[in-house]
Amino acid sequence: QVQLVESGGGLVQPGGSLRLSCAASRSIFSIAIMGWYRQAPGKQRELVAVITNTGHTTYADSMKGRFTISRDNAKNTVYLQMNSLKSEDTAVYYCNAHFMTSDFWGQGTPVTVSS
Repeated sequence: QVQLVESGGGLVQPGGSLRLSCAASRSIFSIAIMGWYRQAPGKQRELVAVITNTGHTTYADSMKGRFTISRDNAKNTVYLQMNSLKSEDTAVYYCNAHFMTSDFWGQGTPVTVSS
């Protein structure tokens, strides 16, 4: 079992930045893949970025160059640095952990990009 707690969401103006955090209840070194997904109102949940326990990262095309995923194994935390935010980035952002053969999700943290 893995429990995930996201934080860092909020209201930001277009062009601004936010850093999301995802704290895990166990050592993330043992978790093969951790990632961020998002779900906008009326839309399906979509991939934002993932990072493996060896540090390999993958991003959705629309986030490349603007978002950065990272992990701090000592703190059992994964981060998502979001820069140059756009209104279309408005969504609830969810942390995911793929551990053993199961997927675990956090409760989500809302991000609103608006002037």
